[in-house]
Order: sequence, then structure tokens, then C-alpha cells
Amino acid sequence: MQNRYRIIDTTLREGEQTPGVSFSLTEKKHIIDGLALIGLAEIEIGISSRLMPDLTTLFSHCRSRHPELAVSLWSRCRAEDIGYAATLLPDILSLSIPVSDLHLENRLEKDRNWARRALSESIILARGLGLRVSVGFEDATRADAAFLKEMAVLAERLGAERIRLADTVGISSPGRFSLLVREVQGVLTGCELAVHTHNDFGMATANAVAALEAGATWADATVLGLGERAGCARLEELVGYISLLTEEKAMASHHLKDLATYVAALISMTIDPARPLIGKRIFTCETGLHLQGLQRDPTTYEPYPPERVGAERKLLFGAKSGRRAIIDRLSQLGHSLGEDRITSYIKAIRERSQAARSPLTDSELLAAVLNP
Repeated sequence: MQNRYRIIDTTLREGEQTPGVSFSLTEKKHIIDGLALIGLAEIEIGISSRLMPDLTTLFSHCRSRHPELAVSLWSRCRAEDIGYAATLLPDILSLSIPVSDLHLENRLEKDRNWARRALSESIILARGLGLRVSVGFEDATRADAAFLKEMAVLAERLGAERIRLADTVGISSPGRFSLLVREVQGVLTGCELAVHTHNDFGMATANAVAALEAGATWADATVLGLGERAGCARLEELVGYISLLTEEKAMASHHLKDLATYVAALISMTIDPARPLIGKRIFTCETGLHLQGLQRDPTTYEPYPPERVGAERKLLFGAKSGRRAIIDRLSQLGHSLGEDRITSYIKAIRERSQAARSPLTDSELLAAVLNP
């Protein structure tokens, strides 16, 4: 059964646009293998250009090793780029064109009539060459809404199968993006919607989720959120949310950490220990009430089991730990204390923890019992 929510990974296209980031052919293949393990619906492996020497080899790798994985290319609305894509035969070609007056006039020195014409000619050419077409509307969140919808209707009428709305500078919010998705969807008859979100205000993942819940089918993501400026929606967060908090279980979230760790090593990035889904510390707890809850029922303070993301629960006991949590832990370790010793024992382990500036291990907890 096909998922209601689907992800397009664009690490090898948008992700490689991160300043200072460049992957070798071998590294790209390894990333593709990792994405396939997670079970994504589609990967965008690059830009349709003869200046991209790895594309032929990458297509061959995908088709021989991962035939179930849809492979797409990003392309400008230029005849030479579309013609080159036709020699590679991607599963779908994503044509990109700006729709905001800011981009059309200030960047390209063009107008809306040019955009209408370029879009029409490009879709007709691509379909004439046997390609399935997706259309990406750059800077959609700053475009005139009427013109955006006009372009969406035009794209669908000419045969585009998917419309991708880009929040190019990350200025949208979940509420605004939901409204935009519903507005555009309201003028289409069956064309699927996708979104490409940027993280300039820290809302890329939230915007992607909001768009999906509003009716979009596809959302872009990159490993570690790589991309221009502050990056894009993080693959780890988007896969984690969809696979762990919805009924759609097709994606394997336990493979996220290995891929993220691999890519982080390639680009010399340190993963914050508190990073959602993949951080080393996200299942570590020391505070009293939380420890008590976790020991009795982990769902009290965990949104999903740690093994679902390849992690382990780590309970620490020290200066922040409460009386009940410490007593429960000692009981689990096979020791109990009489009421006359409990208060002094807890005071002792808190003092030891403060002096060491770290929580105590199980062996240290037991040592405190045996050698008060």
C-alpha cells in the first residue's frame, strides 16, 4: 500500500548546494543506498546538465541496485537541459521556474508573459520527449496568489503530474503554508502537490508537515537539513514524524542515524547530542519525576521507543534525581534500604554527584550503599 505522505530526498541536489559540501561518486552511491534502506519514495539525484558527470553512473546504480526507488532530476526551463534529461530517462523531470515578480523582474529581467511562455514550451518539449513532468514554482510563498494559481492550472492542463511549491527563503509559517496548499489545490483537478521548504526561521520541517496535513502528497527533505543558507527540512525529522506518529509505517526510521552519521562525517559536522531523532542524548534522563515515570512506564516521557531510531535509553542518577526514582533503581539492582538509611543515602549520592559534576553509574550507586 502506497503511503499517503511521501518524501523526495534532495540531498544530492539541494544538499550539495550547501557551501563547502561536495560528494564524490562513491559517497553519492553510499548515500543513495542509505536512502533506499529508509524506504523513501523518490530521490532527486542532481541537476539535468552535461556539466554533471556522475548522473549516468548514478542512474545505472539506482536502476540495478534499487529498482523500486523513483529517481528524478531537477531542470531549468531550457531546451538543452530538457533534451539532456531525455537521454537519461528519469522517472520524473522536475522543471523549475520562478513565479514571484521579485525573481522574474529583479533576477531574470523577465515578466509574467515570459514565465507563461517558458513554462508552456518546456512542458510540451519534455512530454514530447517521453518524460513525465513535475513543475517546481520557485518563490511561491512570495508570489501573487492569483498568478501562482494561474500557472498551476496551466501546468496541469499541459500535462504536469505534480506541482511543487517552494518556500525559497523560508518565510512561511505552518498556518500560512496550509492555506497556500489548500488554495492551489482548489484550482487543480487531480495534479499532486509537493512542497520544498527552507529553514531560515527554523520552520522547514513544521511547514512540510503542515503542508502534508493540508493536502500535499509530497515534501522535500535533505539529510541533516543540508541546503542553501539555513538549509531545508531535515530528512530525519520528517521521516521520524511520518513513520512514528502516523499510521504509515513503510519507512524504516531506525536507519536514519547511520545515514546521518555517515553524511555528518563526510562534511565534518558535529551532531548536537540533543538533535531530534538522531542525537546521542535524547533518551538520557536524570531528573527525578522523569526518572520515576520512565522506570515504571517509558511512554510517560518518551514519544516513541528508542529502538525505533536505533538508540538506547540511558537513565542517570545524581544530584537532580528524586527520592522515589533512586529507591526504584536500587530495587532493580537488587538492593533495598531501610527507612533509617534512605535519607542519608540519598544525601550522600547527591553530594558525590555534585562533587564529580556528573551523574553516578550503577556501580557507583551500589558502592554508595555498600560503602556509605
